[in-house]
Amino acid sequence: MICSIANQGLVHAADYPTKSIKVIVPSPPGGPPDLLFRVIGPKMAEAFGQPIVIENRAGAGGLVGTAYLEQLPPDGYSWLFTTASHVNIPPFNSNVTYDPVKDFTHVSLVAQNFGQVLVVRPDLGVTTVEQLINMAKKNPGKLTYAHAGLGTVSHIPAEMMKHMTNTDILPVPFKGVAEAMTDVLAGRIDMFFVGTQIAQQYVQTDKVVALAITGSKRWDGMPNVPTMQESGLKGFEVVNWFGLWLPPKASPELVNRIQAQVVVALSLPEVKQQFAQLGLEGVGSKPNDFAKYVAKESLAAKLIASKLPKDPK
Repeated sequence: MICSIANQGLVHAADYPTKSIKVIVPSPPGGPPDLLFRVIGPKMAEAFGQPIVIENRAGAGGLVGTAYLEQLPPDGYSWLFTTASHVNIPPFNSNVTYDPVKDFTHVSLVAQNFGQVLVVRPDLGVTTVEQLINMAKKNPGKLTYAHAGLGTVSHIPAEMMKHMTNTDILPVPFKGVAEAMTDVLAGRIDMFFVGTQIAQQYVQTDKVVALAITGSKRWDGMPNVPTMQESGLKGFEVVNWFGLWLPPKASPELVNRIQAQVVVALSLPEVKQQFAQLGLEGVGSKPNDFAKYVAKESLAAKLIASKLPKDPK
């Protein structure tokens, strides 16, 4: 009986997929994970011979869509594609009902970026991080920053900057990156830490001013934009990453089959070119390596959360 069950699993994996696949992106359309998956999704769909459809389930910085996936069957037809917020948010939110490390099947670390870009509205009148910090110190509680939820990569670097510079800048939460960027462009919000793939288009058209990038090195797409470390904040480094998960207890055969197609998609020249334009580096790690990476990042997130306010004022 045991051999029969095992063989059924292998046959199922070999035949997979036989119908369309749903990819849950727990953020609104137009956000970083949505944009990234629209690059590799069509390539994977072509390889599998079945449609791969994105289902945007936004809310609570990604908690809504992530919790939804946990309840779905581990049959390989429901995926989760999201960012480092997967591990960053839980330490900031006591209402999280899942463990980001133990309660999901890890498939692959798909990509990493070069950091978040600190942008400000042009009429704020600052062009460097130093000038921004000086303005914040002279006007405590007057400047505002946008974020897409507690623990997101738009929230953590802002709170780190406040902590390191002893400044008082008011957080304004949004449901997603696209909505936050809209208010920055409209001049209703002063600053925002946003991904390179979104920041670049608005910096090039002078709709926002880029002050710094949060990675450890400059990005070739914005070579004149310094790092936060170069701007005087020693040890400041925050990068975003993107991963793929299945519901808990998915079979290793299915996981390996999906991970293999991730690697194939990332190896395509056109995908590499699009990723470079978005400020991303493809990874395509193996499931076990990704599981270890998620565990390490989860511990780091808990350490950061212990040093920052859970409900910043």
